[in-house]
Amino acid sequence: MRSVLAYILLAAIMLPTLSPWGTVAYYQINKTYIARVLCENRDKPLLNCNGKCFLAKKLKEQQDKKDIETTERVENMPFVQLFFMAACHFFFEAKPFDSLKSGPFFFCLSVYATPASGILRPPQ
Repeated sequence: MRSVLAYILLAAIMLPTLSPWGTVAYYQINKTYIARVLCENRDKPLLNCNGKCFLAKKLKEQQDKKDIETTERVENMPFVQLFFMAACHFFFEAKPFDSLKSGPFFFCLSVYATPASGILRPPQ
C-alpha cells in the first residue's frame, strides 16, 4: 500500500516536468491526422512540415503558460524577513582647525625595524 502511494505522489510531482513529453507523444501517435487536418502548412507540401508547426506551437503555448504561472507565483509569494539590521546613526561633529595650536601635521619615525633600515631612511 505504501509503495502505491509513493508511486502516485512521485507521478504527481513529476507530472509538470513530463507535460512537454506528453505533447510530443500525442504528436507522434496522431502524426498523420495532425499533418492532414491541423497543420498550418498542409497546402505547401514542399516544406515537408508534416505537423511540426503544430507541435512547435503547442510546445510554445505550454512554455508561455508555465512562464506566466511562475511569474505570478513569484510576484504573489509572501515576503518574510528573517533578519533585520538595527539602524545605526553616526554623527560627526566638525571641530575648527587651528594650525597654530596643533603640533606638526606629519610625523617622521626615526627608527625602522626593517633589515634595510640603513638604506631606506627618510631624508633628514
